[in-house]
Amino acid sequence: MKRRQLEREAARVLLLWGLLEATTTAAGGGRSLPQFSDDVLFRVNWPGSEFSLPAAGVLYREDHYVIMTTADKEKYKCVLPAVASGNEEEEKDYKGPSPAELLEPLFKQSSCSYRIESYWTYEICHGKHIRQYHEEKETGKKTNIQEYYLGNMLQKSRLLDPEQENNDNEKDDAKEIPTKNIEGQMTPYYPVEMGNGTPCSLRQNRPRSSIVMYVCHPESKHEILSVAEVTTCEYEAVILTPLLCSHPKYRFRASPVNDIFCQSLPGSPLKPHNLEQLEKQQEMLKMPLRRAKEEETSSAKEEKFSSVHKPVAVGSNQLLTVGTTHISKLTDEQLIKEFLSGSYCFHGGVGWWKYEFCYGKYVHQYHEDKEKGKTTVVVGTWNKAEHTHWAQNNDARAYQLRDDGQKTVKTVSHYYGNGDLCDLTGKPRQVTVKLKCKESDSPHAVTVYMLEPQICVYILGVESPIICKILDTADEYGLLSLPS
Repeated sequence: MKRRQLEREAARVLLLWGLLEATTTAAGGGRSLPQFSDDVLFRVNWPGSEFSLPAAGVLYREDHYVIMTTADKEKYKCVLPAVASGNEEEEKDYKGPSPAELLEPLFKQSSCSYRIESYWTYEICHGKHIRQYHEEKETGKKTNIQEYYLGNMLQKSRLLDPEQENNDNEKDDAKEIPTKNIEGQMTPYYPVEMGNGTPCSLRQNRPRSSIVMYVCHPESKHEILSVAEVTTCEYEAVILTPLLCSHPKYRFRASPVNDIFCQSLPGSPLKPHNLEQLEKQQEMLKMPLRRAKEEETSSAKEEKFSSVHKPVAVGSNQLLTVGTTHISKLTDEQLIKEFLSGSYCFHGGVGWWKYEFCYGKYVHQYHEDKEKGKTTVVVGTWNKAEHTHWAQNNDARAYQLRDDGQKTVKTVSHYYGNGDLCDLTGKPRQVTVKLKCKESDSPHAVTVYMLEPQICVYILGVESPIICKILDTADEYGLLSLPS
């Protein structure tokens, strides 16, 4: 009840400030003030009467203020920052090369940038294509390469079409430069579209496509900052390059947090009474959470490992999602027992699709949406008889030689069939789960990734130090049991 009351009070305060914004009186002859934007962050300060405006950084002027009046008739003079970039004149007078012309040397060199993740390697050959691939080498055998093109340079790209480039140059001054929140900073970027990638089975075999975002960074060497799947089979890649930094509109912008200084007028408290009460209530609500967090931290230290979820920042798609998680605070024996019983499930994925694997039960692919709820696709379900039949015709166990010459189990493979019906093949989905030993500094980490070598036929990779403890219990069908 108290939490609901607090939420209603917070809503009233936000609504109040919204109404005040619409009814404030501007100084300086009624001069209109700049519109507020969700992309620009503000922080309200209550400095009191003894205060002088900052002389450095964001520009402030004495006549750039509004008078705010609360519902309790408390009045405040709020000095607003000049949120413009500060180099508007330089941007207006700029007559140098366009962003496409600045990037032209990079595209003419036919150079490529690479980013290595836990499973995939990403290759962006500027002006050509963006590709993700994985190489697997086995002793005495040829190298197997799994690869997908996330996009190829479009024929009508502005970088390859001189006429289009000229039109873009004419419009460059009028159009707004797109920005992206990169590590908390609203950063301008130059987009290059790529299409005609590898067909995507989850989108009726439509080709994959990507937008490569080039961002100014003076000390970079065209590194790939990130690759991410924003919707199914559509990707965004961020490239750091020094080439754009000579263009004033693409330079790295200052911190987006702009301070507003509100001084109380005679007869008003330092800070609005309702706001002060709200902050006190919020602090009271935070106290139990802080105690719980301190207890959890203390417990984690005693057990000598963390239970905090730590995803790997990779660009994932429906063919691959990788996530590394510190999976449990249980002891190894408890964890193995619960995992083999199917009561403890592994989760993976940091992109659009995420995955749930419950040993001896099922493999699910799902996406959670705040408005539409959870969408789940059953990739495969467990049937011991079907797996046994599969294992008679496939390698359920793979071995490796240790340094001492002894042979140990490297991976075990399990068959999960009878998944949801695939629209493209008319057959149920199926997945082969490969459990692999993977040494790690964190003994309770697990990595999950998924491949789709054929339409609606999947491979789910699960790697963890925990699996190292049970692989040698695998029988001829790859079935695992509790270690003795």
